[in-house]
Amino acid sequence: MASKLVLILVFVVDLIAFGLAVAAEQRRSKATVVPDSEKTYNHCVYDSDIATGYGVGAFLFLLLSQAILMAVSKCFCCGRSLGPGGPRACALLLFLFSWLTFLIAEACLLAGSVRNAHHTRYRNMFFDGNLSCETVRKGVFAAGAAFVLFTAVLSELYYVYYAKAARSSGAPPYGEAPAVGMSSYR
Repeated sequence: MASKLVLILVFVVDLIAFGLAVAAEQRRSKATVVPDSEKTYNHCVYDSDIATGYGVGAFLFLLLSQAILMAVSKCFCCGRSLGPGGPRACALLLFLFSWLTFLIAEACLLAGSVRNAHHTRYRNMFFDGNLSCETVRKGVFAAGAAFVLFTAVLSELYYVYYAKAARSSGAPPYGEAPAVGMSSYR
């Protein structure tokens, strides 16, 4: 049976990552064009930069969650072999899909954090045209949060099926050597 402590720990860490990603979407920076005191130049003024910290926090908590799960399950490929059958096949598919959603979530969170931290320092004169104050697009952190949720579900299911397949592998029968028997060389 899968360890309940590992399942609860991974769930809590994933829940924190999801909450931070949602908070980053809510608090992403917004910019306004403001003229200077002489009213000759316009420049961009950005509000709070807290979404960058939330995004990086979500990134790190999701990374921690994945690291805990891979350390406990020995990254699916190390350790003793798994028993053949449905649980092993499900564990393999869930392993692959959880890594895919993990990479997408990490990419969204990292790209959103980097883009949110970038502030344009352009200024222009009134007759030069419109000034573009670049900000992170709406929905980047939300996509990261959605993929954090997908990763959480898939990784928890992966661990349950991995534990079921590891339990069904069993040990070799008593008296049999784990190696392949060979005849003596003459």
